Amino acid sequence: MNFAQLLFPDFSLILCGYLVCRFTALNRKVWEPVESLVYYFLFPVLLFHSIARSPLDLGSASSLIGAGLALGVGSIALSYSLPRWPLIGRHMDVRLHAASAQVGFRFNSFIALALVGKVAGPQGLQMIAVLIGVCVPLFNVGAVWPMARHAQRGFGRELLRNPLIIGTASGLAANLLGFALPGWLEPTINRIGQASLALGLMAAGAGMQLGSLHAGKSLGVAVLVVKHVGTPLLALGLVHLFRLDALQATVLLMFAALPTASSCYVLAARMGYNGPYVAALVTLSTLLGVVSLPFALGVLRGML
Repeated sequence: MNFAQLLFPDFSLILCGYLVCRFTALNRKVWEPVESLVYYFLFPVLLFHSIARSPLDLGSASSLIGAGLALGVGSIALSYSLPRWPLIGRHMDVRLHAASAQVGFRFNSFIALALVGKVAGPQGLQMIAVLIGVCVPLFNVGAVWPMARHAQRGFGRELLRNPLIIGTASGLAANLLGFALPGWLEPTINRIGQASLALGLMAAGAGMQLGSLHAGKSLGVAVLVVKHVGTPLLALGLVHLFRLDALQATVLLMFAALPTASSCYVLAARMGYNGPYVAALVTLSTLLGVVSLPFALGVLRGML
């Protein structure tokens, strides 16, 4: 499978946003309202729809759910622990770490949904929907907590007001209650989802300053190592611990190796942190996905 071809649309949109912002009249003043639109409306609608539309069979997927939650907690713990790592930890800026820790555990759900059908078929699509439904709330809480703490904002208030968490929680509730969108509304919601993907990625590119990586080289390398090496290896261990079958193992390994979420940049920027630095990490993570996905689905799956 050509993973580079699969990831190219996301990376090309980030590049387009960067070029448009830097070399046309559509500068940062234009893109700041776009970020607000994506963060407060487009992404929440997309999250709600992605979770609500795929029925969650929680009973038959209990082992996969357990492994997914354990993977989420483990990857969050690894990302949070970076300032305590020997040699490099004491040199990390705490605010920069608070903004970028989310890159180490969040995932690009658009790539997940595009890839899983080719890798694991229709059953795999149901399984990834389960993982998205149970892990997105956990990851969003994990992303908001350090930034709310370092910004001296009320954590509970930030969670209740966070549109990404509201969209995720309401989508999960609608799914479990059996709510279904009317057929006539589906095309509109689908187009909102497509717009959120394109504009979110372009906004990440518009806010990107690759030179900003100099603000925390060691931190950036450590976060990306957690995301693209540590998390897939942790997934391999959990496959054995939870005794997942072959299909579940494939889905979990793919899930662990995905590039980070493009909304990492939007969240960091809207909460007053170094958005360009996070956007650069998102770009590098998208590129590294071309390596980590074959590593997880080829090398690690071959070790089962």
